[in-house]
This record gives sequence, C-alpha cells and structure tokens, in this order.
Amino acid sequence: MTEAPFDPYAGAATREPTEEELQAAYEAEMKRLRVEDIVVQTTVSLMNLGARRAGLTADSEDERDLGQVQMAIEAARALLPLVEPQLGPNAAPLREALSQLQMVYAQMVGEGVAAAGEPSADAPQAPAPGAATGSSAAQQPSRLWVPGQ
Repeated sequence: MTEAPFDPYAGAATREPTEEELQAAYEAEMKRLRVEDIVVQTTVSLMNLGARRAGLTADSEDERDLGQVQMAIEAARALLPLVEPQLGPNAAPLREALSQLQMVYAQMVGEGVAAAGEPSADAPQAPAPGAATGSSAAQQPSRLWVPGQ
C-alpha cells in the first residue's frame, strides 16, 4: 500500500482569520513597505487608468474622458521624479509609458475629443498637460510636451 504525499493543508478546516491575525498581518506589511513602493504603484495605476480613459485598452472606447487623462498625466508627472533615483534604469519603462500617454493626449486634443459630458463638436480644446497659459497667442507654448517643462 502506497502512502499519499504529505499535504500540510489536508484536513485543515478553512476559516476566516481573526481580527488579531488580520491586524498582525497588516502590521507586518506596514513594516515591510516603503513609501517609494506606494508612490511607484500609484504612478503605474495612474498611467494605467489614464490609458483606459484615453480609450486605449480593450472595450474602453466608451470611457474616454479627456479631463481624466490630463489629470492622470499631471499626477504621474508629479510623482515620477520622486522615485526615479531609487528606480535607476527601471524608471525608463515608466517614463516611456508616460510619454506615450502624453502623445495620445495631445492627439486627442488635436482631434477635438471632448471630456466626459461635453459635446465633441466645436468643443474648446484643453491645453496640453503642464502647458502654461498666456494672454496672447504669441505667448502660448506649443502643445508638444517637452521633458523638464
């Protein structure tokens, strides 16, 4: 007669963790986490959500929202420099994804894509994220995003 392989979970009743166990697990996670981990995760989430609101993911064309894309870009642009030194060469894919999202946003603005709830015909075009506003056309910068500006 052959024995079944040892299974440490066999016969163990599955139960919900107690509040004390949940608290202990939470405390252990808080000790392990670093602020830059959360900043990186937030930056990635912002860019993913921005891509979705730009209609770039499967079945998200009906979720297009120019204002949300702009906000996602601005927030990611603000957070990324905070963690780039810790990421080193691993920051390159994030910078590239942000650049691509900015280019898509500029295209959307150029095509007159409206923010959610706005009519798309003759909709006023939003400025590119990070663009300064001026009082005359001569003072307004191009809508092309330039690193560091």
